[in-house]
Amino acid sequence: MPFDKPHAVSPGLWALAWKRLRSDRVAMVSLAIVAVFLVMMVLSGTGLIAKDWAKEVGVNYAPPTFVGPAEPEAGATSAPAASVSEKATELPIEDPLADALAAIRNEGAAPPKAPTGATAEDSKTVDPLADVMADIRSKAVESVPAEARALTLPLGGDKWGRDVLKKVIKGSETSIFVGLAAAFVATLLGTVFGAVAGYYGKWIDDFFNWFYSVFTAIPYLLLILAVAAVLQQKGTFTIVLILGLTGWTGTFRLIRGEYLKHKGREYVQAADAIGASNVRRMFVHIFPNISHVVLVQLSIYTVAFIKSEVILSFLGFGVPVDVVSWGSMLNEAQNELILGKWWQLAAAGTFMAVLVTAFSLFTDALRDALDPKLK
Repeated sequence: MPFDKPHAVSPGLWALAWKRLRSDRVAMVSLAIVAVFLVMMVLSGTGLIAKDWAKEVGVNYAPPTFVGPAEPEAGATSAPAASVSEKATELPIEDPLADALAAIRNEGAAPPKAPTGATAEDSKTVDPLADVMADIRSKAVESVPAEARALTLPLGGDKWGRDVLKKVIKGSETSIFVGLAAAFVATLLGTVFGAVAGYYGKWIDDFFNWFYSVFTAIPYLLLILAVAAVLQQKGTFTIVLILGLTGWTGTFRLIRGEYLKHKGREYVQAADAIGASNVRRMFVHIFPNISHVVLVQLSIYTVAFIKSEVILSFLGFGVPVDVVSWGSMLNEAQNELILGKWWQLAAAGTFMAVLVTAFSLFTDALRDALDPKLK
């Protein structure tokens, strides 16, 4: 009777990496924070939360709840917000063309004699802007709610009375999506370019190295600002293209070096001996052995592109006016800070700092877990 020895299966790279990652408490806390932000982005994108972020629910520059309502100015009456808003809408709208129209009509002179058969209605001057001004007045009255607005909001309100908490949640949807999508585009381009250059070598490698040198010769921030100025089109998709098409250089350099190192190894030569094609050797045999490098680069790019989107939107090259992001909130908050209204700046900055810090810590832990040599 033969003696069967138990066959021990050694764990793979990803199983060992997950085991090392679970033993790092900082990495797991960071992963939980990142997961919360991703879930918040999905819920905001589906409209389950922060759907009515543009609704004016509070008074202008409503302070946070933990600060308390703003004190009335000296000499100001404590009338309810609703009545103040109603009185404000009753004020007449000044016509900047009134003086010019008065001069044209020559109101001080005697009116010309009406032609025979003309009525009094025909002799009146028709105002071409009457319908437009009436429409503006009606919309202004409709935009003011009849009930009193909130004097305080959880994280304060902006100059229109919109809830900053809902704005920062809706802004996370735009900023995180731009970071993830642009990181995917940049990592994909860098991986494909690096694989082709490192595997084939010769003049193909020389061409991609020249292309890489052209992109790295220009300062990165200046490059993305130049591309944004040339496109002259704002939008989330445009920002993804700008960041993705200009940020692939780091991944290209690392992937090219990995393919130069792996293409001469025995398992690649064995795949060549059994008749595997070049594409199969590149992406079926070599790529799984360097996929951890791609994953780490994807995490690093996500953090970098979230910050880049904030910078672009803050400078006015990012999302359009009707789209809210952390960068547009910071751009709007710079004027509010002069008036002492700091809560929108604090909310957007805090949310961004927490996500970027957690993502950076998780990326460092992931890189250590996927590289056993560091242990």
